[in-house]
Amino acid sequence: MGSTNDSDWFPAWAPALDELGSRIRDAVRAALAETFAAEGRGGELAAAVGVGAGDVTFGIDAVAEAEVTRWLEQEAARRPLSLLTEDAGWRHRAPTSGGLSEEVAGFDHGGPRLVLDPIDGTRPLMHDLRAAWIVLGGAGPGERAPSLSDLDVGLLTEIPETRGRRGRVLTAARGRGARLRELDLVSGASAADRALRADDDPRLDRGHFPFFGFTPAGRAAAQALSRDVFQALEGVDPLTVLDDQLCSSGGQLALLACGTYRAVVDARVTLNRIHGTDIQTAKPYDLAGGIVVAREAGCVVERPDGTPLDMPIDATTSVEFAAYHNGATRAGMAPALARALAPSGD
Repeated sequence: MGSTNDSDWFPAWAPALDELGSRIRDAVRAALAETFAAEGRGGELAAAVGVGAGDVTFGIDAVAEAEVTRWLEQEAARRPLSLLTEDAGWRHRAPTSGGLSEEVAGFDHGGPRLVLDPIDGTRPLMHDLRAAWIVLGGAGPGERAPSLSDLDVGLLTEIPETRGRRGRVLTAARGRGARLRELDLVSGASAADRALRADDDPRLDRGHFPFFGFTPAGRAAAQALSRDVFQALEGVDPLTVLDDQLCSSGGQLALLACGTYRAVVDARVTLNRIHGTDIQTAKPYDLAGGIVVAREAGCVVERPDGTPLDMPIDATTSVEFAAYHNGATRAGMAPALARALAPSGD
């Protein structure tokens, strides 16, 4: 069941969702700064501490999840909501008469349904190597778990490494476009705030077109796929087709919306099937909010074979995608990608 009022629920929740992103970002950066100042490395933040509903939980994830839980208790004491995270799965909470919150049976409480990856890009960030992203998507009230097509709000909050002074926040509501804010994380001031809209440049080279492989075990198949696609395209200078292996699906979509990436392909589900491998794949919480942002910015996000992308919002479904900065790039590249992934003889 979709949202009852599309994104009309969002304005009342926007400050709280923005606060959630800020709290996670600030708590994680503070923990990283303290750990690296004392040890010069990630230490306990980089240690596995358990297995959540969707992935391994590292020490840095536990910091983020603790902040999420505090925020959830605070907000649910005021108004009902459902929240999915990779560590805890779905949680449903509503206010009590005593000014606290309590667990309720399911989604039919009249509040929004939110899907959150508190740190998408844990593995690089916990070594202070590269920024990660907080990926949040939302649907209005409904009686059951949403699917991607139900989501009408997306919010991407950057968590820079400890040396980073600025951070970006991308927001979008269905039918209302996307916006980009840049924040000075030292002063708290806004350095930029503008509409975010894809350009119309159709180029298929002279930029970053990553095919994501996640680990060295999956890299060869992903790069072979990239080679096959670009060899099939006429007029492309292969020396100007650049790769990047950002370990964050939400971050990949943020960079796509900003035009830093011209396209990004994550075909791990299909490549696992073709090659008989078991490379870890993305899950819905990794990218659901990012898809909303990218699409509202004018990007195209679909399955690698060119068919529409939808998915249940949960912590377990394997997801793959192909995303293009604009429709012209999609028109030039998607047919070659679909042919390269087609079974032999098709």
